[in-house]
Amino acid sequence: MQFIHNDLGQLHGGELIEVTLSSQANVKLMDSSNFSSYRQGGRHHYFGGHVTRSPFRLQVPNAGHWHVAVDLGGYSGSIRAGVRVLG
Repeated sequence: MQFIHNDLGQLHGGELIEVTLSSQANVKLMDSSNFSSYRQGGRHHYFGGHVTRSPFRLQVPNAGHWHVAVDLGGYSGSIRAGVRVLG
């Protein structure tokens, strides 16, 4: 599966993440363990989901190393995405 990956690094929890999309896509905020499972096509838990409006914001739930993945859920096409930590 193709996806856009953003490694957010170590965060304290409570930060807002803003994702800007060129079209609708799946946005998944995951810790390192779940991101590893996602990359390997395994079961994973995430925050976010199918996003139809941009920008999209979500809050980091707790301290840890966090990743954002953006994908089209197996559909063909292309997407551009920007991710930033608002604080």
